Amino acid sequence: MTGYFNRLIRIDLQNRTFSHEPIPDSVLESCLGGKGLGVHLLSTGSRPGTPALSPKSPFIIATGPVTGTKMWSQSRYGVFAKSPATGGYGESYCGGTLAPRIKGCGIDALILEGRADDLTCLLIGENGVRFLDAHEIRGKDAFETEDWIANRAPDGAGIMMIGPAGENQVAFACIKSDRWRSVGRGGMGAVLGSKNVKGIAFHGTRKAEIADETLLKRVITGISQKAKESPVTQVYQNWGTPSQVKVTNAANCFPTQYWQSGRFEKWQNISADYMQENFEVKACGCPTCFLRCTKHSKILHGRHTGLELEGPEYETIYAIGGLNNIDSLEEIAFLNDLCDRLGIDTMSAGNMSAFAVEAYKRGKIDFEIDYNQPDRAAELFKLIANREGVGATFAEGIRSAAAELDLEDIAIHVKGLEPGGFDPRVLKGMGLSYATSARGACHLRGTFYKAELSGQMDPAQIRGKAELHIDYEDRAALFDCLVLCRFYRDFIGWEDLVDLYEALTGIKRDKDQLQTLANRITQQTRTFNTREGLDASTDMLPKRLLREATREGAALSEEDLQTMIDEYNTIRKRREQSTSGILA
Repeated sequence: MTGYFNRLIRIDLQNRTFSHEPIPDSVLESCLGGKGLGVHLLSTGSRPGTPALSPKSPFIIATGPVTGTKMWSQSRYGVFAKSPATGGYGESYCGGTLAPRIKGCGIDALILEGRADDLTCLLIGENGVRFLDAHEIRGKDAFETEDWIANRAPDGAGIMMIGPAGENQVAFACIKSDRWRSVGRGGMGAVLGSKNVKGIAFHGTRKAEIADETLLKRVITGISQKAKESPVTQVYQNWGTPSQVKVTNAANCFPTQYWQSGRFEKWQNISADYMQENFEVKACGCPTCFLRCTKHSKILHGRHTGLELEGPEYETIYAIGGLNNIDSLEEIAFLNDLCDRLGIDTMSAGNMSAFAVEAYKRGKIDFEIDYNQPDRAAELFKLIANREGVGATFAEGIRSAAAELDLEDIAIHVKGLEPGGFDPRVLKGMGLSYATSARGACHLRGTFYKAELSGQMDPAQIRGKAELHIDYEDRAALFDCLVLCRFYRDFIGWEDLVDLYEALTGIKRDKDQLQTLANRITQQTRTFNTREGLDASTDMLPKRLLREATREGAALSEEDLQTMIDEYNTIRKRREQSTSGILA
């Protein structure tokens, strides 16, 4: 089937063996790749109730038919596993240079099974796998690990790796690549660590055949034209995601002081304008991307002078900065860099340190920490990554820590995953997003903040909101199957997806058929959760967000949230029933 190699590689870590296996056309036609293929392999390759960090729980990487082509925004891959943070469906995506090198190995997916006897690195190429003893880098940070693997891998290899947090199976450990890129959410780094794998290098250069180069070129040209006419392009190119700091504060939906307020008094100190004026900033981006939204920054003043990193991105600024009342972008960058080295997700880390402040104030922990104390936050992050002292409690994730400390009434999460930087008491549709997302309180499965902040839909509207939300979510699901960058949502509409899928695979499917596939794939992720014990009662926001208004007075009632959820479930089920034969 064009667009794919129709094969995966299965690696048995215990026996240090591997095999290439075919993926039938029928599977790819129904799963598309990426997210669809990932949830299919996860569902069929694991037994219900298997612990996330068990050797019997698979770790999966998947690319899509777009990967490795000339299409804009194609440089992404997905990682899929049972999440140690939620106990349910886990997925996370990453950009950079790695995705084409993964697919270049002549595979559409990789499955890791079992557990290596000792710390191991994998070198994967077009012909197979080499296993490297990595005991000498045990405990090394992610940057040191990348350098170690690069010295042993073929020139030009792409590398993913974990830091000490992944080795120690911290519930929100991430996977790093290209030094600063992250497979961030849901604890995928812990799953890799549970398999005793410190890193993987990919060094393939193969290209999958596509069906219609002329049609693909036409799609690419059309997207380019839309981008030239869109103000969104300039925002990403000039300021990147930190531009959201100004927007969300103006809308009073920037989570501050562990979800007590929607506006940070000193937001200008952590804004995109501040970064441009006080850091040395260079725009950079993924291959075949004109947005160049990533900002390589260098600190020019203060105690962290000379520190370089990519970012900080908006979600890091909100979580480490806003939630912790840290009013210095330099200090946020310092903590961002530390999280990267330790291999922990900055969003969960920032939420956890702010939660720790509240825990200390209530006498639940003896680790002294207050708001706007970056050095104490840094110390906490190190304790978490190494599972030392109070860090051992927080290393289990927010849900477990809240239960152990008897603070479930103040902990902010859904299914064990903390929300993104958009307060659902202001942006009601984000409340629906957080509640219904299979991976927990995720802002990216639909990016519905875009509809509410842009004025496409009134943020306060309740009834009738689910229909548009599902449209956003379905299109995002297709992005994750192909795999495309979410930031191209303004340039790639349904008709573009119709043409793109045909150009890649040669299969003609209209909008209704693609939506049907997206609906099925989304429902499969929810079905996985159900089989793992996350029933409909977990599709709900934490009680605190439904009972406590922001300081500015914004509130969301449980009744209004339930109305949106009921509409959402009704539409999803109706589509599943009424379109059962649409792809026949």
